[in-house]
Amino acid sequence: MSSGPARAGAASPRRAFRTPKVVLVTGVSRYLGAHVAARLATDRRIDRVIGVDRHPPSEDLGDAVEFIEVDLTTPESSKIISSNRVEAVVHLAVAADRHAERAAAKEQNVIGTLQLLASCQQAPDLRKIVIRSSTAAYGASFRDPAVFTEDTEPQETPRGGFARDVLDIEGYVRGFRRRRPDVAATVLRFAPFIGRLANTSLTRYFALPLVPTVLGRDPRLQFVHVDDALEILHRSVVEQHPGTFNVAGAGVITLSQAVRRAGRVAVPIMEGGLSAAAGMSRGALDFSLDQLDLFVHGRVVDTARLVREFGFTPRSTAAAFDDFLAGTGSGGILPREAVALAELGILAGIRAARSALRGRA
Repeated sequence: MSSGPARAGAASPRRAFRTPKVVLVTGVSRYLGAHVAARLATDRRIDRVIGVDRHPPSEDLGDAVEFIEVDLTTPESSKIISSNRVEAVVHLAVAADRHAERAAAKEQNVIGTLQLLASCQQAPDLRKIVIRSSTAAYGASFRDPAVFTEDTEPQETPRGGFARDVLDIEGYVRGFRRRRPDVAATVLRFAPFIGRLANTSLTRYFALPLVPTVLGRDPRLQFVHVDDALEILHRSVVEQHPGTFNVAGAGVITLSQAVRRAGRVAVPIMEGGLSAAAGMSRGALDFSLDQLDLFVHGRVVDTARLVREFGFTPRSTAAAFDDFLAGTGSGGILPREAVALAELGILAGIRAARSALRGRA
């Protein structure tokens, strides 16, 4: 396993660029992959878009996307890239998981990527590969810097399985770059997705009427709007941007600010109780260690390299969060006065519990 995120200095050499004519997108059974494939299929500079996944997509990809049902972890997937003369690969079959899905997710993320890169290495027509990664690669600990750049090494190896997966994947991509320096490789480290159409454990968390938080912690958070993520992925294919990039909205929002803006009530509990609270949410939440660490320590990344290289500025974290709130509608959001009263009641309960403990001592 790689000990940390890839340093972004070793980019593929630039050469005369033309938009790839045949593009393959993995992970099209999920929202991000489906929408990237459909978006690329509308670009007149691209002749063919092939979508692959182990399951048929739940959304209609349109007639312009050719779907192939295949498991990337199997040898059968190795011939697809060469036989279709694919010139660009967008690897989006990398995803966080719930606890119950950890083994399957690791196989898909790590083994699937290994198999894909082995196929790419043998593909003579391939000129570009775009990899979905995550800011989770930096980990989250009390020793972290205030802001991560692409060259920052994590202070500690991340505890979460997904973070370790993306570290492994980035390590494999570095090896691929050495073996195929003629292929432009773009690694995109996305902050957590949010937006009115996003459906993730994070958006479900903020939709709870009572939001469990870690007592004594108010982490700084950063998000990226899913529409901006789609724009960056599109540009990564039709333009030449080799290297590694943080992708996030500028600015931060603290967890307490996010909860109040959502019209919810924060319920501070001990860190060890957060998983138990998730278990009581009837399936609405299933915190991974990556998410638990994020809610304790937070994470903020620098995006200057992305803005400079792509000439595109994602909407701010606050604006992305507001768009998510707009999509939730007004149902279930408490008035500000009710939120304040509920928070005062919770704080009074905490003080009473502390006083009782002191009395016993």
